This record gives sequence, C-alpha cells and structure tokens, in this order.
Amino acid sequence: MSEYPLATVGALVRCQDKYLIVETTKWRGSWGVPGGKIEGGETMEAALEREFLEEVGLKLHHIRFALVQEAVNSSEFHKPAHFILLNFFAQTDSFTLEYNEEIVRHAWVTLPEALEYALNSYTVALIEQALEENA
Repeated sequence: MSEYPLATVGALVRCQDKYLIVETTKWRGSWGVPGGKIEGGETMEAALEREFLEEVGLKLHHIRFALVQEAVNSSEFHKPAHFILLNFFAQTDSFTLEYNEEIVRHAWVTLPEALEYALNSYTVALIEQALEENA
C-alpha cells in the first residue's frame, strides 16, 4: 500500500436511457464503473476521459461531478489500498465497447436494474446519488 491515498476517478455513464456497469478483475468479481488513478499533472476530467478510452474505448461528454468517497483497505478491492474516489456522471454516444484486461463483461442497464447486480458498495452509493438527482 502506498504511503498516501491514491486519487482515482470513475463515472456512471449514460447512453440514451441506459447506464454502463462493468465486472472488473480488481473488485473481486463485483460490478462497478470504469475508472482508475489520476496521473501526476493530469486533471480529474482528463484522467476520466483517458481511463474510459483505455478500459472500454468510450469517448465521454457532458461530464459533471457526482460525489467523493473514500475506500480504506476495502475488502471489496483485490489488495490493501487507500483510495479517494472522485465520482462523476457522464454521457457517451456509443453502446460499443472495446475492453482492456481489467474488464470481464459489461451491461447497459437502467438504474433500478443496476441495483439488481452484485455491485461494490461504492457503485451502489453512486447509483443512489444518480437516482436522487435523476441523473
């Protein structure tokens, strides 16, 4: 584990009336949203756009901040880590994904349908925020 918390970005992304959730290798088989670490000198939004291109091949637009969460040695993550999770809402124009090695599978779902999946707790909080805001 690093000496300091790692700043990360992730987003709940909408295409038309569906939202993207993914099963990842890093969250012990649970479902969540794509994202990753912010690199030195990179803005949060630039990191988010880069991570989505790298992980699922999607271009994002209408990016807006959603909430901040903290994960300290979460048993849901595959190894001990301390993250500051900067969460966003965004949109995309394509349902077509190109995965990298971190993504096992994906689903385009409504927000209520998403809650039927085995989501990590941080994604549940993000989806609940989206439901509250009608995002």
